[in-house]
Amino acid sequence: MKSRLGKARLRVPKTAEQGELIEIRTMVEHPMESGFRHNNMGKLVPRHIATDFHCRYNGREVFRATLHPAVSTNPYIAFYVVAQQSGEFVFTWTDDRGGTVTETAKITVN
Repeated sequence: MKSRLGKARLRVPKTAEQGELIEIRTMVEHPMESGFRHNNMGKLVPRHIATDFHCRYNGREVFRATLHPAVSTNPYIAFYVVAQQSGEFVFTWTDDRGGTVTETAKITVN
């Protein structure tokens, strides 16, 4: 079965002061089918969920989440990171059908 892991959306500040606690927000377009729902013909809709999310900041993992069937459609995650130096955040979402989407965001730290 084909993966339907869609576009990831990010909200990362463009600038921050060194040592500042910044909020990172991300969401991915995904149906998050639990495998327990029936379609209009009475058949079970096959399970299809985003299973893993991780964020790297200048190559170092700063956040990871494992998702389960109870998570709603288009999962949204918010977390905090201390801005240490200018660089790049890399966000990767993976689903249970092998689909992966990766997005990046740059930050300038003063």
